[in-house]
Amino acid sequence: MARDRGNSDNYVRPIRRLLVGLLVLCFLAVFVLWRIDSPRVERMRAQLIDRVMPSMEWALVPVTKVVGMVENFQSYQRIYEQNQELRRELRDMQAWKEAAVQLEQQNAKLRALNAVQLDPKLTSVSGLVLADSGSPFRQSVLINVGARDGIMDGWATTDGLGLVGRISGVGENTSRVILLTDSNSRLPVTVQPSGQRAILSGDNTARPPLEFIENPELVRPGDRVVSSGDGGVFPPNILVGQVALGPDRRLRVILSADYERLDYLRVLRTHEGERIVDPGSLIVPEEPLDTFAPSHDGTDVSDGEDTTGEDADTGAGDG
Repeated sequence: MARDRGNSDNYVRPIRRLLVGLLVLCFLAVFVLWRIDSPRVERMRAQLIDRVMPSMEWALVPVTKVVGMVENFQSYQRIYEQNQELRRELRDMQAWKEAAVQLEQQNAKLRALNAVQLDPKLTSVSGLVLADSGSPFRQSVLINVGARDGIMDGWATTDGLGLVGRISGVGENTSRVILLTDSNSRLPVTVQPSGQRAILSGDNTARPPLEFIENPELVRPGDRVVSSGDGGVFPPNILVGQVALGPDRRLRVILSADYERLDYLRVLRTHEGERIVDPGSLIVPEEPLDTFAPSHDGTDVSDGEDTTGEDADTGAGDG
């Protein structure tokens, strides 16, 4: 075995040396050929390159693929970075969009408040709703206007759609509004077009009932309900809602105000109407009691005298 290995080494080493010598000679020949500055040699070099390079394209395919993969990876990395940047911008845009939507809603509600048609004599103060009662047994909200703004108890409040409630409790900077749905709320209303008077009684539901209707047969579902102004607490002709027939077969009112989105309220300055104390010339004064009226026998008898006793004495004397 050792002898066979020695024989193979003796054959391989000369061949290896021969191949190395041939490669060195080829490299030297190519170097010398490329260093010769001659037009003929230049043409030969060009022909050699044209002959060899097309046949070497197969060897450049892996290199081209690797270069393309590197470029694609770099392009993917740039796309990933752009995607992350776009995601951050999108999150920022979502926050701006939410803020813009909230501002648009607030602007729409303020425009709706300004669009409410009211009596020109009525002035108002707009306030922001701070909180609600959060209780099923008490329906009220808190607004950020109070005594410093001239708010007084009993004044009516509206949103952009209809009547909401009345002021019940005034602080220096805040006021509490009792809603029409509260169980303590009672509102005199008029049903149009029949003109029937009724009382809207809150019962802590979204559709309070109508009570004490003058003639219920003249009231139909869909009729318009407005404040009547009776009692001088609420101004007249402010929209309240529409009549509807409830599941309990009672006439109820679908309120026009949006109680689910009470953000801004308008407080109406209600001025007390002029009260007539002196009847003046409208009622004829009564006649005084000390006037004299003529009697049947021609003598004057005072209205306040009792003639019964005199008649009795005269009859006794005749007898």
